Amino acid sequence: MLCSRERVQKALNHQEPDRIPLDLGGSGLTGMHVSTVYKLRQALKLDPPGTPVKIVEPYQLLGEIKPDIVEALHVDVVELTGTGTMFGFKKNGWKPWTTFDGTPALVPEGFNTVPETDGRILMYPKGDKSAPPSGEMPKGGFYFDSIIRQDSFDEDNLKIEDNIEEFELISDEDLDFYSVESKRLFENTDKAIFASFPGLGFGDIALVPAPWLKNPKGIRDIEEWYVSLASRREFVKEIFERQCEIALANLDKLYAAVGNRIDVIMMSGTDFGLQSGPFISPNVYRELFKPFNKKLNDWIHENTSWKTFIHSCGSVLVFIPDFIDAGFDILNPVQVAAADMNAENLKKKFGDKVTFWGGGVDTQDTLPFGTPDAVRAEVSERIKIFGPGGGFVFNTIHNIQPKVPIENVLAMYETVREYGNYPIAK
Repeated sequence: MLCSRERVQKALNHQEPDRIPLDLGGSGLTGMHVSTVYKLRQALKLDPPGTPVKIVEPYQLLGEIKPDIVEALHVDVVELTGTGTMFGFKKNGWKPWTTFDGTPALVPEGFNTVPETDGRILMYPKGDKSAPPSGEMPKGGFYFDSIIRQDSFDEDNLKIEDNIEEFELISDEDLDFYSVESKRLFENTDKAIFASFPGLGFGDIALVPAPWLKNPKGIRDIEEWYVSLASRREFVKEIFERQCEIALANLDKLYAAVGNRIDVIMMSGTDFGLQSGPFISPNVYRELFKPFNKKLNDWIHENTSWKTFIHSCGSVLVFIPDFIDAGFDILNPVQVAAADMNAENLKKKFGDKVTFWGGGVDTQDTLPFGTPDAVRAEVSERIKIFGPGGGFVFNTIHNIQPKVPIENVLAMYETVREYGNYPIAK
């Protein structure tokens, strides 16, 4: 029987391992909301009732996937990420907090747990309440939304420097952390290591408002940024050029720190699709994004053994040939319910060229609203479609959300165990 690392590596090389690899919590895009983590831990009898769960990603309120869940569910991937959060404060100084749905949790000391008079919870960059808030969760909510802090700007005097403020050479402190942590994960687990390093994606709309900066300058309004892809294309291209220079320098430093201990690297979280079709034209992707994606991916493939991962929600069929040509090895979340994203067609056209990391079950409909039998049927069908020939890592389509019946979550993982062995039964 293969170890988890070998299992994932074979799948990424489009070979059939002993069973389909499983990811849960390998990244901030393949995790689980804290309230569902809590229910899962209770169902698996891993904790006494009332035991809090750490919120390791406060923007989406993702819960910690501890080693005991990894072992209980036979997860094959572990996360390597930094010590900070989307709001700029560190993941330390843990303190108790209760979510709006009553889930007992632990949050970092920079997390604001004092609601406003209207019940909202505001979040502050670096936890500094003297700065304007950069995120808010409405009363009864499950996530934070960025607060747009767009200063007025002179159209004729836009500065590239304002939109690359957050892109800088990685510090020696962070490099030391990645070095030590990657070594710990490599030597103390047999899991594939999924790394998320800052500054490698271009135009990720979750990052444009920069909720970790106290006073972000430049184009920070989401609508204005999207308008800029058409009306200020040369300006955006210059931003990406400068960002790419910094990213290439950081990749060299990161490789010196972690070597080939990592298996997968998050390269882009930029969404190019809607439910109904592409968000931008393929030509805009080819002109603005692809050249820079390719430069970074080429460097990685020329210098490391890492596999490169792109996350793009929605209907992205028309982009997949360009994603492959740009050097991406892995596509996520594989939103097969979106227009033109038929699972069988995706596997037939691209299954030997890109690994599908996701697509395992619909998190918008089947998992939250279906029956356990409906979940089992969809999971087994996706395994039969995506599994043959390798090139498939099972994960839900994006993070597992709150308010999902725990019976459905258990049915999903039980079905992966039951049907995920190779050869995949037809």
